[in-house]
Amino acid sequence: MTRLSLFLTAFAAVLLTQPTAAQDTTPFGQTVTWDHHSLLFDGHRVCPVMGEIHYSRIPADEWSAEVRKMREGGVTIVATYVFWNHIEEEEGIFRWDGQRSLRRFLEVCKAEGLPVVLRMGPWCHGEVRNGGLPDWLFTKGCKMRSQDSTFLAYTTRLYRQIFTQVQGLQWKDGGPVIAAQFDNEYRGPAEYLLALKRIALVVGFDLPFYTRTGWPELTTPMPFGEMLPLYGDYADGFWDKSTKEGVGSYYKAFNFKGQRSSTAIGTDFLNYAEGSTLNPQPSTLNTYPYFTCELGGGMATAYHRRPFVYPDDAYAMALVKLGSGSNLLGYYMYHGGTNPEGKLTSLNECQTSPFTANNDLPVCTYDFQAPLGEFGQTYPQYYGLRPLNLFMQDFGELLAPMEATFPSAQDLKQGDESSLRWSYRHSNGQAFIFVNNYERFSGLTAKTTSELSACGISLPRLTIPAGCSAIFPVNVAGLRYATAQLVAQRDGKTYLMQVPGIPATLAFSDGKTLKSAKPRGTAKPIYKHYYLLTRDEAEHLFLNSSPSGTSSVLTFTKVRDAGPLRAITKGRAKVAAAPAEADWQQAAIYHITLPSDSSLFALQSSLLKITYRGDCARLYANGHLIADNFYYGRPFLYGLWRLPAGCNELELRILPFQPEAPIYLPREADHAAGETVVTVELTPNK
Repeated sequence: MTRLSLFLTAFAAVLLTQPTAAQDTTPFGQTVTWDHHSLLFDGHRVCPVMGEIHYSRIPADEWSAEVRKMREGGVTIVATYVFWNHIEEEEGIFRWDGQRSLRRFLEVCKAEGLPVVLRMGPWCHGEVRNGGLPDWLFTKGCKMRSQDSTFLAYTTRLYRQIFTQVQGLQWKDGGPVIAAQFDNEYRGPAEYLLALKRIALVVGFDLPFYTRTGWPELTTPMPFGEMLPLYGDYADGFWDKSTKEGVGSYYKAFNFKGQRSSTAIGTDFLNYAEGSTLNPQPSTLNTYPYFTCELGGGMATAYHRRPFVYPDDAYAMALVKLGSGSNLLGYYMYHGGTNPEGKLTSLNECQTSPFTANNDLPVCTYDFQAPLGEFGQTYPQYYGLRPLNLFMQDFGELLAPMEATFPSAQDLKQGDESSLRWSYRHSNGQAFIFVNNYERFSGLTAKTTSELSACGISLPRLTIPAGCSAIFPVNVAGLRYATAQLVAQRDGKTYLMQVPGIPATLAFSDGKTLKSAKPRGTAKPIYKHYYLLTRDEAEHLFLNSSPSGTSSVLTFTKVRDAGPLRAITKGRAKVAAAPAEADWQQAAIYHITLPSDSSLFALQSSLLKITYRGDCARLYANGHLIADNFYYGRPFLYGLWRLPAGCNELELRILPFQPEAPIYLPREADHAAGETVVTVELTPNK
């Protein structure tokens, strides 16, 4: 087993022990610290994979299975927001029941052996109404997200409540909570964040480290070591006001570069400009490790802008961050979810709310096209990211101290084809060479090169296919070099993945060289203890087989045509406004009949898959809204195990699409006017 795997196994045992009192030490004496390179567990470097999941957006009885799926996908740290208005929607009434029970969720993570980073607000964003701030707070006359005494007094009460859920489950107690983030995407003086930290410490938080989002730059300096800055990047953003394809500076996420900050995140309210103060100070690069907390594992859909994120977007972006020096990949989101029902209002971000009102998001769904979707379904990037995630677990200690070098230009224009994008990380005569020939929407072409070299060793002349992203080892794992990608090294076996389109040459340290080696899977090594896998085999390495089953078609009937088209206006944020409740009274209506014969298909493990086109759709059970969807070219899904008992008919409402509306739909979507249902199926939840 790898050092990180051994640590996680020991950590799972530690979580069951009695508490002790050291800030960075477990009851078994295990420590977690950090330096300018990485996290260190018991003095050994690790490169974690952090996956974001919002516990209050998933039913509690699903947590265990979903957190386990995250671990099996290669996640080694869980991150979660604590949304204030999910737990105190009504002033003074705190709800920690059901899917709002933070303590129960932390105990699930403890049972799975996964540390947790709590993102505690008070403001979180997360596409929640007011960014998580309760509506009642806006009646108190205080300035939000500031050192206003009234605001801090209510925040203190919030933090005390959160601590009641965390007490006994901090790292020093043998619990999973390893760190906390204060506020989110804050651009004011550091003193506000420091005030939040002081409150947390007085309340009882005593954690190995604390974090903040490293964007945007603070207006006053943060004292060194108080909070680790974490960064992020996205391949596209629902928040852009433009309704055109490929806008903004998202293309920069696919360039190797030393700059850690992104000019693409949150442009709806941060108003980033090229050449702004987002570049971290030189001292930051030399003193803090390069960690990320928000690499887009997918993307949400707003009413006015509905990006489709491709699996290669997430893979190439993550690989580029590794090649640029990052030693913690934090995916946002890694698991989608569903907004809980509000008692007073819906809890989605919307233009009509008092705060954080720049976009209209769906009332229910927060699928985010994440590796694990709203109902735990696996999207292609769940498997696609696994080779990288396993690589970080098994080779993280070697990778962590390696410095990044950038032979190719760092400040490329969108779609630049002048040269291959590559970097390498090296230390003590060992290296990893990173190549990326993928940029979203740019259609980069194949490139032939003989320039890839590190530590005095040059790779053979290679043609890097269009869309290819890869990591090649130099003087690592008994290989002088390889034009295949290392994936894992466990139980005396070394696994490599053939990069699609690149002949696999393996030059071993003992002088043996295999040219154009062919994958043989896990059954037979290609040489000694080395196994060469196809990409698909690498993506499923160490996984059990997927659930089996076949889809079946359901009966649906259109019972009413859509009424007059609504006038699509722009809201307060000057983007298209989502339909109001009254607009849904003019929607086309379909009835979907569910099977009454349980032997036909097990509803408790099935997804309802509605293939349709239109503007947006809603699903009702017994007259109650249970799911919604802004059409963007993918099916509308619903986990049937969440249905109320005895429900055997659903109502589907669809509003027609209006091609002239100021809405961005991806190229894959059907832009035709009107609406229609193509098929309704029951399909296994894979």
